[in-house]
Amino acid sequence: MNDSLSLDAKLLAESGDGDNAPPLSVSEISGSLKRVVEDRFGYVRIRGEISGFKRAASGHVYMALKDDKAVLDGVMWKGNAARLAFAAEDGIEVVVSGKLTTYPGRSKYQVVIDKMELAGEGALMQLFEKLKAKLQGEGLFDADRKRNTPFLPKTIGVVTSPTGSVIRDILHRLADRCPSHVIVWPVLVQGEGAAKQIANAVNGFSNMESGGGLRRPDLVIVARGGGSIEDLWSFNEEEVVRAIAGCTIPVISAVGHETDTTLSDFAADLRAPTPTAAAEMAVPVRADWLATLSDAKARMARAVQRGFTTAQERLEAQRRLMPALNDLLRPHQQRVDELSDALNYALSQQVGQARNNFAATEGSLRPALLKQKLESGQKNLARFDLPVALIRRPLDDARQRLDSLWRLAQQVSPDGPLKRGYARISSQDGSFVGGREDAIRQGRVNLHFHDGKVGALIEDESGNSAISSAQKAKAKPVPKRPKVKKPADDRQQDLF
Repeated sequence: MNDSLSLDAKLLAESGDGDNAPPLSVSEISGSLKRVVEDRFGYVRIRGEISGFKRAASGHVYMALKDDKAVLDGVMWKGNAARLAFAAEDGIEVVVSGKLTTYPGRSKYQVVIDKMELAGEGALMQLFEKLKAKLQGEGLFDADRKRNTPFLPKTIGVVTSPTGSVIRDILHRLADRCPSHVIVWPVLVQGEGAAKQIANAVNGFSNMESGGGLRRPDLVIVARGGGSIEDLWSFNEEEVVRAIAGCTIPVISAVGHETDTTLSDFAADLRAPTPTAAAEMAVPVRADWLATLSDAKARMARAVQRGFTTAQERLEAQRRLMPALNDLLRPHQQRVDELSDALNYALSQQVGQARNNFAATEGSLRPALLKQKLESGQKNLARFDLPVALIRRPLDDARQRLDSLWRLAQQVSPDGPLKRGYARISSQDGSFVGGREDAIRQGRVNLHFHDGKVGALIEDESGNSAISSAQKAKAKPVPKRPKVKKPADDRQQDLF
């Protein structure tokens, strides 16, 4: 029994006679499988749900396609992944086109995806609702974020295709209602790269600075004509929606027809059912506006005229109640006449009294009387004639006392030391300056030397002038004290 076992299980592999199945290496069998699979399944279209979606740093995309019974790995190289028309993610049902191949390193087979499309409008709407819920959760569609559009925008920016009928309809409607300055940012509105161009255009308008070479828009219109949900999908892309929500300029979304709805409509400040309606929402009707202004002007003119007429009627009523001018002046005229008569009488009385006083005084001014008084005065003066020696002695004593006082005054005089090189400081009004603080407070002083005086400006230790604004102003001259006129004495004075 042991001998039979040794014949079936040998230690070393040997090729027997007629053996046509030589052993293959792992690489050989893997390569054979790869060629068979790629030849048999060189082009396939597969429908399934995306699972485990991952975009590598190299740009390649890895995922799995699954249904309720099986799972198939897939890879999409960088060039094809960059041309995806939508943002792929887990849970989206898609149809992929490509070829099957094997990956010998892990003994797996996978599909190399050349093209990926959504599996019908149902999958597209599923992606739409999923992205809508995500952005709505971030608050991008909140009503409190909406801004009011300007009543009369001077410049309007339009993001749309430059060759379609949409831009012509917008320009035509603006020209009919109220001509405005329009800046068109040309973009693709569907297809590969459209979403990126639309987002860049909205961000470009938002980042424009006022006062540049190109006038910054007051309003932005994002517009496109009608189409299927697939045609309008660029306006559902996340980058477009975020650009519209973050725009610093109010945005009107006018994508598709009235029944079409995109995520851009939720993010915009105002949604228009059509591009033409967007132009109507953007500006008022110029003719209606002018008619409103004309009506307001007429109403204002009527109000002013009504006020003027009412004031004129009130003035006329007041004028009738007022007395006549002559009636008001007659009592005053009578009073003036009475005062005039009283003035003439008073002047006559004063003149008569003055004549009587003059006549009474005239007698004492005769030449003979004056000469008599002069001679009497000379006699009195001769009676008081004193000897010269008697008068000189008091004068000499007074002169000696005066000399003594003068010498003492020179000793205590502040100008005495000036001849020895000293100087005396006084203020502008001549008062004595005796210390540092007083000098700084005065600011400008006079320096008195033995041969005259000079002005000087006082500065502190920092070299700054201490003159205040009040001291810089020109001093007002001291008004002269009016001379008091002595009251006239009616009595005739003695000439001697």
